[in-house]
Amino acid sequence: MQIDWNQLERVLPTVRRPGRYVGGEYNSVVKDWDAASVRVCLAFPDIYDLGMSNLGLAILYDILSALPDALAERAYMPWVDMLAAMRGAGIPLYSLESKRPLADFDIVGFSLPSEQLYTNVLEMLDLAGFPVRAANRDESHPLVIAGGHAAFNPEPMADFVDAFVIGDGEEAAVELVRTYKAVRGEGREAQLRALAHISGVYVPRFYDVHYDVDGTVAAIGPNVPDVSMPVLKRVVSPLPPPPTRLLVPNVDVSHNRAAIEIQRGCTRGCRFCHAGVITRPVRERPVEEVLAALEAILPQTGFEEAGLLSLSSSDYSGIDELVRAIIERFDGQHLSISLPSLRADSFSVGLAEAVAQGRRTGFTFAPEAATERMREAINKPISSEQMLDVAQEVFDLGWRTIKLYFLIGLPGEQMADVQAIADLSQAVWKLGRKAHGRKVQVNVSVNTFIPKPHTPFQWVGMEPAGSVQEKQALLRRALRGRGLKLDYSDSGMALLEAALARGDRRLGAVVQRAWELGARFDAWDEQRDDDAWRRAFEETGLDPGFYAYRERPPEEVFPWEVVSAGVRKAFLLRDYQRSQRGETLVDCREQCHACGVLVVYKDSWSETWRCPQPGSQDLGDL
Repeated sequence: MQIDWNQLERVLPTVRRPGRYVGGEYNSVVKDWDAASVRVCLAFPDIYDLGMSNLGLAILYDILSALPDALAERAYMPWVDMLAAMRGAGIPLYSLESKRPLADFDIVGFSLPSEQLYTNVLEMLDLAGFPVRAANRDESHPLVIAGGHAAFNPEPMADFVDAFVIGDGEEAAVELVRTYKAVRGEGREAQLRALAHISGVYVPRFYDVHYDVDGTVAAIGPNVPDVSMPVLKRVVSPLPPPPTRLLVPNVDVSHNRAAIEIQRGCTRGCRFCHAGVITRPVRERPVEEVLAALEAILPQTGFEEAGLLSLSSSDYSGIDELVRAIIERFDGQHLSISLPSLRADSFSVGLAEAVAQGRRTGFTFAPEAATERMREAINKPISSEQMLDVAQEVFDLGWRTIKLYFLIGLPGEQMADVQAIADLSQAVWKLGRKAHGRKVQVNVSVNTFIPKPHTPFQWVGMEPAGSVQEKQALLRRALRGRGLKLDYSDSGMALLEAALARGDRRLGAVVQRAWELGARFDAWDEQRDDDAWRRAFEETGLDPGFYAYRERPPEEVFPWEVVSAGVRKAFLLRDYQRSQRGETLVDCREQCHACGVLVVYKDSWSETWRCPQPGSQDLGDL
């Protein structure tokens, strides 16, 4: 049944941005509730302002809404004022389209883009009125499904989620709906057994984890027959057409634009990059498909900006042709183009110049490291001279603001490498001063490196907080003055993210206890409760440093090995060893490195999919 609208109307005037909670957005899809065989609520565990910009949720909403016998609705995490108001008024978490409690749905699907959202998931489950632990839910409750980049280590959330979708969700989401429809009315165990036979779906209750006396994982394996080990990620190829009836938000959101994914995956092989591994291999959309999608989106939304999304937009093979075609085809329509991820090279500067159309808001580079030695270690070889040449070109073309992204705490980093970050930033600033005087601005963003699962650096430990803080202090001293701004990540946040990213199933107790102690919105500095997390670790007898700081031997079994990103562990280990020797690998479009990308897709466990890059090698070739 629907929630009491009158009750909701009394609450909304008391909170900030009530438009987050009313629904009714242009292009939202409201179907006949009674006519739908399967009802899915897509849940984003952060506020509306961020969730409405999440392309993954938009894709699934479009795909599921197109199914004639299913409906898809949405729910977002209420901000703290609305949380208090809803709990005070007894209003359960509801969907925006039909205003029905989440408990009325058959499936609740969470997007997990990052580990800092875990306690928000528990808050949303509790606000919806059903048990947070999967073991305490049965067939009378919705199935709780999760996917996204953080699902590639599902273990810290295994106690709370019934099933994880590993990898691309476009086809898997449809199969989940079809499978649920076939087993509706059966017990929860039977439902989950059916889901576990869908390619790319991991059901935690069907796997047991055994630990050694030192706390490391001894073994992970199925406790029932006929389930996969490891669960291999899903890959869709070619990419399905992008959604064109995009939702128009009620309030201003982080990225209010026509977002089109032009390419999925990356061929660069940066060793620190989690997304670059788990989205392999690269799949591109044809230029004409992107143009056709834009032509469909603009009259249906009124957006005046097009975001051409990719991990590396300038690596899209048709990017030059695409940008020229957009400028020509949409001339006079006041359409601006954003390319969120560009390489630090002259080609990228030329692209930015083409799309700027007179606007010079700012230019972003991500060199990550400032010395040749460190760039070779992370496999991002670009010289400082090239960086400065590009910066000079940017300033000469009229840009006055440059943002630089760096990492500190990378494996093998020394204080001289950190000083080099300051030196390079100062050198860029000096070039800007010559071109634009006091109007120049160089913003330096420095994040603490977190070794993520499924990357060549998964064996290393994160640098201890004390050492990181010394490096941050060096940068504070060196990067002061007008036109220079330094921003860096909080060491407490980095420790928490590292522990959750690299943790095992035992961390479920920590996540739950931290939530019980008040932890929510852990990605928000002003909301994160470090004391709640400290107490949660202490009360459960676990040490975050065990997960974050410990270097791991080559033979150690990782908690996340229950799922596979398709890249062989042996390849990752060899690449880590290359990093220690300062050896780089060329772009895999130029030469295949036999990383082992070989994935199962669709419905058959015997059907395989091969990397499309020229000269690629599958496991049978090795």
